[in-house]
Amino acid sequence: MTLPTLIPASKLPNVGTTIFAIMSGLANEHDAVNLSQGFPDFLCSEKLIELVSRAMRDGKNQYAPMPGDPILRQRISQKVEKLYNLNIDPNSEITITAGGTQALFTALGAFVHPGDEVIIIEPAYDSYKPSIELFGGKAIPYALMAPDYEINWAELEKLISPATRILMFNNPQNPTGQVFSANDIAALRQIIIKHNLLLISDEVYEHLTFDGLQHESVLKYPDLYERSMVIFSFGKTYHNTGWKIGYCIAPAELTKEFRKVHQFNVFSANTPVQSAYADFMLDENEYLKLPNFYQTKRDYLLQSMHGSAFKPLVCKGSYFQLFDYSNISDMNDVEFCKWLIINHGVAAIPLSVFYTNPPDDRVIRLCFAKKEHTLRMAADRLKDIILM
Repeated sequence: MTLPTLIPASKLPNVGTTIFAIMSGLANEHDAVNLSQGFPDFLCSEKLIELVSRAMRDGKNQYAPMPGDPILRQRISQKVEKLYNLNIDPNSEITITAGGTQALFTALGAFVHPGDEVIIIEPAYDSYKPSIELFGGKAIPYALMAPDYEINWAELEKLISPATRILMFNNPQNPTGQVFSANDIAALRQIIIKHNLLLISDEVYEHLTFDGLQHESVLKYPDLYERSMVIFSFGKTYHNTGWKIGYCIAPAELTKEFRKVHQFNVFSANTPVQSAYADFMLDENEYLKLPNFYQTKRDYLLQSMHGSAFKPLVCKGSYFQLFDYSNISDMNDVEFCKWLIINHGVAAIPLSVFYTNPPDDRVIRLCFAKKEHTLRMAADRLKDIILM
């Protein structure tokens, strides 16, 4: 039986099953080492788990306040002041969300009107474009190119039109591992202010910068912050992506609009987990040690892959390492990733899926937020692949 008159036209006609679900399903089918999805395969802190359990036993199991746990927001405010020298009001400028993706969706929902254009820098996290389109906006892509994935700000500025309302910025950048510099932020500030745009700054990998690089948060620049919504993720910081807690920092007037959508989207996020994070944040070393922690994993993967036919590209941050496989195969990257799973037992993500108009590159993404055993097993399998 069909119900054609009851089913309206799809709001996302070009969206199907995500590449992550496809590759993970294929990986399970072939018992492959899964370096495709961006989550750790190791446990988070036992102390943090105990704090969640204690919060539950203490009765913190009902709705949290809509903006988030007050103590957690206070701790975030203290962290921001210490790291970025910005004094923010935890009551009017911080909202706790059900993960970074919900924060991004809510920010777009609050400010994108039908016909608005939103510039996104690709390759981009795959929620950006469909979220924009759901609210009637149009995503305008600016493409970063291999091998350096640097922004030509003059070229990006040419994409701005009278319909441009928002620019989305991701730093450190997923999936490229690029970390944008103070010079990049200076160019970004000039464009945002000159064209009177809003900025959504996705900074969920804020603590994952390597080789001595510092994270240039939008929060360090008051004239840029006053036009920005800045998104963060506890899951990326504390190795528990499934707990789905993030937050949005924005000036009071922007936060007011953000919360109008947030309250009817999820209303509030997980109460005992918020309480646990508030206590856990008292130990700042838990996030300050992350650059060395993940750099060690990046370096272990690169060392393990040394001598393989894959060419590593520069990874400055995040927990993703790109590899060029053009010496191995002429297959496009989607077919190559499927071939890798079926024939060599390693799951990766093709970079083309993060572009609107993919370049003709041969690049894949591997996640190194894994145990050393997992990384070594994947590298040993990949090193068996010889040059064409």
